Formats: sequence, C-alpha cells, structure tokens
Amino acid sequence: MRATRFLLAAMVLVTAIGASQANAQLQCNSNAGTCSTINTASVTVGALVKLGMSSVTTTLTSPLATDVESGLSLDDVGPTFTIKANRSWNLKVKSQNPTNFTYGGSDGGVKPISDLSWAITSGGSYSAITASDVTFASGVSATNSTPAAAFFRTSWAGGFSAASNAPGTYSLPIVFTLTAP
Repeated sequence: MRATRFLLAAMVLVTAIGASQANAQLQCNSNAGTCSTINTASVTVGALVKLGMSSVTTTLTSPLATDVESGLSLDDVGPTFTIKANRSWNLKVKSQNPTNFTYGGSDGGVKPISDLSWAITSGGSYSAITASDVTFASGVSATNSTPAAAFFRTSWAGGFSAASNAPGTYSLPIVFTLTAP
C-alpha cells in the first residue's frame, strides 16, 4: 500500500513539474530590466465575393401582331451587375425552370426557356438560356468593382396558333451566381 502511495505521489509531482515548465514558456524572467515574449496573431481570409444587381425584374417587350406573324425576336436591356472579389471569379447564368417559362393564363401557353437568349453586349452574340450554369462573365484577378450587363432577346414563333404565342403572362426566374473558385 505504501508503494502505491509513493508511486501516486511521484506521478502528481511529475505532472506538476511538467505544467510549471509549460507555464514558464509563457513567462519572461530577466535580471536586466527588459523582458520580451512573442505572440503570433493570424487570421484566415477565405475567397470573398459580392454581387450587386440593379434590378430583380426585367420587363420584356410584349410582341405585336406583326412580330408574331413574322416570327421576330425582340431585344431588351436586362440588369447590370457590380462584381467584387478578392481573387479570380466567375459569374454564371441559368434558368431556374428546367424546360419552359412559367405560364399564367387560361389558353395553354407553353414557351420553352430557349426562346430567351442572353448577351453581355447590346446586339452582341446571344446564347440561349439553359437550366445549367454557363459562364456569363469572368475575371482572372481581384476586383473592387467590375461592371457587367445583361441583354435579353426573346424569340417569337411565327404564327398565331403557336402555343408559345398564347395570351397570358410568361415569366422565367434567371439565376446569376458569382463564385471565386
């Protein structure tokens, strides 16, 4: 029993000495009147992005009878964006709807999402909107305020009997996603 007490006391003493030595590393003792220790401060900054958008809605131009009769496309100005990022970045675009515009009406309107195209310049090269992310704009370095603009083109099928020309309201949620990969 005495040996067990002695062993237990020795273990407590070794633990106390180890704690004192670890604590001594945080203290500075000097007989010269000056003492210095070092503390390193650190912070981790992740990939930061900020996307500003001028408007949450875009009103597309309603077609006239001559537009439908001829199967024309109508151009509209969409939102403008302000992009801020602390590294390279990508702005992606896609439709939230998988295949068709959301239709509000009683005449069975069906308008495919591909009838809406987008471009980054007025009169530029237009691409049909899809349900998958597509690069809208990108930057290879950090930016404090890169502008970008969206332009839309709505295609109208030729003929009054096309389901995509039925009277009603057609809406399409478009998702713009900014990432700093």
